[in-house]
Amino acid sequence: MATQYAQDGDAAGTFLGHPKGLFVLFFAEMWERFSYYGMRALLIFYLTQHWLFSDSQSGVIYGAYTALVYITPVLGGYLADKYIGQRKATAFGAMLLTFGHFLMAFEGTGGQDDATINIFWLALSFIIMGTGFLKANISVMVGQLYPRTDVRRDGAYTIFYVGINLGAAFGSLLCGYLGQTYGWAYGFGAAGVGMLAGLIVFTIFRPLLLGRGEPPIALSKAREFTIYGVSVAGIAVLWTLIQYQEMVGWLLMVAGVILVGYVLIVAVTKLERHDRDRIFAAMFLIIGSILFWALFEQAGSSLNLFTDRHVDRGGVPASMFQSINAIYIVLLGPVFAGLWTLLGRKGLEPSAPAKFGLALLQLARAFSCSSPVRRRQGRNSSLCCSSSSSTCCTPRASFACRRSGYRR
Repeated sequence: MATQYAQDGDAAGTFLGHPKGLFVLFFAEMWERFSYYGMRALLIFYLTQHWLFSDSQSGVIYGAYTALVYITPVLGGYLADKYIGQRKATAFGAMLLTFGHFLMAFEGTGGQDDATINIFWLALSFIIMGTGFLKANISVMVGQLYPRTDVRRDGAYTIFYVGINLGAAFGSLLCGYLGQTYGWAYGFGAAGVGMLAGLIVFTIFRPLLLGRGEPPIALSKAREFTIYGVSVAGIAVLWTLIQYQEMVGWLLMVAGVILVGYVLIVAVTKLERHDRDRIFAAMFLIIGSILFWALFEQAGSSLNLFTDRHVDRGGVPASMFQSINAIYIVLLGPVFAGLWTLLGRKGLEPSAPAKFGLALLQLARAFSCSSPVRRRQGRNSSLCCSSSSSTCCTPRASFACRRSGYRR
């Protein structure tokens, strides 16, 4: 049964035909994505060029961080739905994220022997926990602004999604440029400022949400602050996990096997044939989704390094190219929306699974295109700066040499 609210979503006024509360969420999420993708654009370079991890080590750290970012919203969403509500969860997550992004600006002297690296692990842990609370809940409040039958709901999510990608594009451009041109602290600091801006917007204009996202039950201060306290204590667990990435992989694999096994057992033993077939179909889509996002997230790691070392960038920092995906989504999203509408009228629109399959095929084609280039240029990709030659033959080498005091 749908939740009943004291005031209609339009009670505080509308803008562009939508409740003003939508644009509070739009700007808060835009700044959150600005900070997240701005930091993400720099992360693999920070690992390889500042902390001096190998490519493979950096990729594993990046993968563990990304996996935890994707899994913690399950916890954040549960706590919001059950106890604290989406608004409080979003505000709490934004505070953790702001603190985490500012901690990233403490870069120390670099190298894995630098004690400052512990602040780096702590910063990632705050960002992971903050994302878990914010990402799972802010989008829920978009839907709460509208009755279920309101025809504006789809348009509202489209507007919200535009905010996500605007933030991702500008974050990658600005933080990437500052981080790789002036220093890591400037790039990560800009991400922190962006997240702080999102928190301020969400806090000041909270009344425009008209009671959306409030706790589902009466919430005592003792219970509320217990949840916050346990969550902050959980950051210590994340601090450990992010340093032992193999443990993250094993935990996720075991959890995944248990979850899939449970779903299959329930489907076989308790569901009717029609419902069971739907569950099996969903499982195929879930497996495909895992493959898609595993490959897609290479954009921030291996493809970022590939761009840095093997693409003629004309002097543009490699991290800035992370903005291209978000820019294309903003530009081509309306085109594809119109295309599906046109094909739908003619009875030619592909089904959702068919669109899913097309996406996987195009992703596979993208990686197959880059593979021959990598093989041709592999001989010249080594990092070759040394105290004896003081010569650097790759952009990454040049950057590392500059931070080490050598010249190109």
